[in-house]
Amino acid sequence: MCTAIGFAKKNFYFGRTLDYDFSYGDKITVTPRCYCFDFGESGKIAEHYAMIGMAHIADGCPLYYDCVNEKGLGMAGLNFVGTARYGEPIDGKFNLAPHEFIPFIIGQCRDLDEARTLLEKINLVDRAFSDAYPAAQLHWIIADKSGSVVVESTESGFHVYDNPVSVLTNNPEFPQQMLQLNNYMCLSAKEPQNHFCSSLPLKAYSRGMGAIGLPGDISSESRFVRAAFTKSNSVCGEAECESVSQFFHIIGSVENVRGCCELSGGKYQITRYTCCCNCSRGIYYYTTYDNHQITAVDMHHENLNSSRLSTYEPISAEQIKHQN
Repeated sequence: MCTAIGFAKKNFYFGRTLDYDFSYGDKITVTPRCYCFDFGESGKIAEHYAMIGMAHIADGCPLYYDCVNEKGLGMAGLNFVGTARYGEPIDGKFNLAPHEFIPFIIGQCRDLDEARTLLEKINLVDRAFSDAYPAAQLHWIIADKSGSVVVESTESGFHVYDNPVSVLTNNPEFPQQMLQLNNYMCLSAKEPQNHFCSSLPLKAYSRGMGAIGLPGDISSESRFVRAAFTKSNSVCGEAECESVSQFFHIIGSVENVRGCCELSGGKYQITRYTCCCNCSRGIYYYTTYDNHQITAVDMHHENLNSSRLSTYEPISAEQIKHQN
């Protein structure tokens, strides 16, 4: 499963974990302004905002998992299996397959306000990229420095929810995720006080007892609460290195460790990669499960007026610096 967050400091940062048992062959992908997107029923767009993110390239087309454009708007799709429902085409709407949704929004909207307006004209349809790539069951977070929204297409319709915590995980539907936070309103980063019983001499017996009661399992609901609490209480400086480091610490609180989530056939779900994009500067930082060194790809080091994709294979082997 996955977790995505938006994090505003001096710059705005957007990123996610991708938790799965295998890789499709993901690449950090820069799509320049003149790459032609073919959106099927909704036509072709030959000129758009440049974008960078993690994608699987299928038949020359970037299938983005997460993406940020040159104006600072970010978007990510997260598993929503069993709950996502896509409809039939509707006249007068932009009828999009799930794999078309991210580039359609990110390519045309400079900020969240423009995305909100475009979302009113969108209908998601059950159309696969190919026989090898069926329509993924997803919901999406869209964010910039002003805030974020969650988009869900379910049995009850197409919904756009304001997201005041700028966090998204997986099931259940987003309003239920937010409702869960009410169960944790008493959480505090401060040393716990005795509210159990005034006649009992209860006290904190060690340092580091803040956030007692914060859920520690890797279910989507627990990850949602943990990421929201950690992000909301994090403290860091404004410098780029401090902000990037803090982002990886925040989202690292929900990582999947090999062995802790066993699937059928003896497979294990792990955090295959974690990314953090400085949306203000177009720099895509990432780590992989076996490589904790932060690596960066700058979209502005590419020719953004080209029509050809630029791709980078993630560095997956651990990079250890020997000090002696």
